[in-house]
Amino acid sequence: MTAIRGQTATGQRRVAKPSTPNKRVVVPFEDNRLLTQVLGEFDSHLALIEDRLGIEAHAHGNVVVLSGSETSCDIARGVLEQLYDRVSKGDHVGPGDFDGLIRHSRQQDSPSEGGQAQIATRRRVVKARTQSQSTYIRALEKTDLVFGIGPAGTGKTYLAVAFAAQCLERGLVERIILSRPAVEAGERLGFLPGDMREKVDPYLRPLYDALYDVLPPEKVERDLEQGVIEIAPLAFMRGRTLANAFVILDEAQNTTSMQMKMFLTRLGEGSKMVITGDPSQIDLPPGMTSGLEEAVRLLGDVPDITAVRFTNSDVVRRDLVAKIVEAYDRAGPRKS
Repeated sequence: MTAIRGQTATGQRRVAKPSTPNKRVVVPFEDNRLLTQVLGEFDSHLALIEDRLGIEAHAHGNVVVLSGSETSCDIARGVLEQLYDRVSKGDHVGPGDFDGLIRHSRQQDSPSEGGQAQIATRRRVVKARTQSQSTYIRALEKTDLVFGIGPAGTGKTYLAVAFAAQCLERGLVERIILSRPAVEAGERLGFLPGDMREKVDPYLRPLYDALYDVLPPEKVERDLEQGVIEIAPLAFMRGRTLANAFVILDEAQNTTSMQMKMFLTRLGEGSKMVITGDPSQIDLPPGMTSGLEEAVRLLGDVPDITAVRFTNSDVVRRDLVAKIVEAYDRAGPRKS
């Protein structure tokens, strides 16, 4: 059973006990009702702050008292004040907002990098939850060709789709094109029932999921019917020039060298291109070079191309996913 703040499974109050608290900070807030929304049911968000930062955090009326190391207390205060400001503007905050701000604050080494980057669509505002995510979003803003490389759960594809949706809504591009190599299907596509879209949809489903999360469902359906949003396997890209479009290639670790070159040379005027992949999950036949790894190596010094690398510390799905990734990394390379 998972205990909530204020009670354990036996009914006793749970108190985080930092080893050597050396600072006590009192953080006042004007509106106790807004503060209650920030802290969550049973002050559950304060429990998250305690767990993540190793401090004590208690609410008394319209103030929060923090005890622990100076750095951790400063981070906690900043997180609480930022989220209180969001709630005062009518936003809802949840555990993910706390986790994201805490991660971001702990990882931010240079003030010149700026604060927490965000992507805004009519359906939702997506805020970076790690410093690498902020770097990635800013690269998408400034660069026409971006590589997002790293393990599962780091938000590479989701952020790219959200940014594409933002560009479409603002009229910066005329269409969105999302693609994946259907490596697992191979020549067996012909044996699957249905038309071509029905054959390849299972391999493209994560892209659909991201679209429906950041855009209204009716808009997604309408844009798919009208060709404003196109989701297609990589093989469909050959021979095309993609102008005034936001183009995303997902699972790019499963492209061959020739496929990657073909895709990269589709980039037309007024377009942006994002290529995402996880080099640790290559499903190509043994001995075949991944087009993603080769492209990053060959294009690393080309101006106007940015490669952002995510690590296990950027996994944002949940703590258990990060632990799974770390366990596989410790086990070493996968044997074919």
